[in-house]
Amino acid sequence: MIELRTPTEIEQMRPAGRFVADVLVRLAEAADVGVNLLELDALAHEMIRGRGAESCYIDYHPSFGAMPFGKVLCTSVNDAVLHGLPHDYRLRDGDLLSLDFAASVDGWVSDSAISLVVGTPDQQDLDLIDTASRALDAGIAAAQAGGRIGDISAAIAAVAHGEGLSINTDFGGHGVGRTMHGDPHVPNNGRAGRGYPLKPGLVIAIEPWFLQTTDKLYTDADGWTLRSGDGSRGAHMEHTIAITPDGPVVLTARD
Repeated sequence: MIELRTPTEIEQMRPAGRFVADVLVRLAEAADVGVNLLELDALAHEMIRGRGAESCYIDYHPSFGAMPFGKVLCTSVNDAVLHGLPHDYRLRDGDLLSLDFAASVDGWVSDSAISLVVGTPDQQDLDLIDTASRALDAGIAAAQAGGRIGDISAAIAAVAHGEGLSINTDFGGHGVGRTMHGDPHVPNNGRAGRGYPLKPGLVIAIEPWFLQTTDKLYTDADGWTLRSGDGSRGAHMEHTIAITPDGPVVLTARD
């Protein structure tokens, strides 16, 4: 069921958005050569406890997950692009790291993701991250009251296709509210003018993610981490936004 939020409820969602943004900024600062993915997860867990927030991930067990996630943070490295299960791995120079984090504050959820290169960057990786970032910006700009979900999808796809990237639509954006994942689905490819109407009060996560040379995924043996079918690297960017009469409001904006 798709739920529309009142202006008061959107204001109540802002603390969750700020908290999620703050955690991702802190994690990005902490990510360095030699840092263990489990250390990043522990840092996010510490920040959750300090804020009195609740993790959206630790007990999460959808049909595509082999078991409850068990961690509070997704850490996807190199050819992993989504749902990366933190494990005993120390980051290496040149790793492409995607961090995806969602939490509930006072009963309201926000969800956001960033990608970065640890240590010495490769230009191909920086270009892929830039493409995902520009696609996110384009999707947000298209999220205007009176439009359609397809407007967001088409805007994201235009950026990706402009860089010669193919797009997987199995996983994409989604509704956000009292829970992390709700309706409507927001695919990263689609036709403008189609799909659910963008009405004031709709709160969604927009999340373009791309792989360098494929749109095929497979699930790692850990039962969660999604990796590229050909070993190429991936990047993932995401914000939670609210549709308002005055334009989209980015609830997870990072300072």
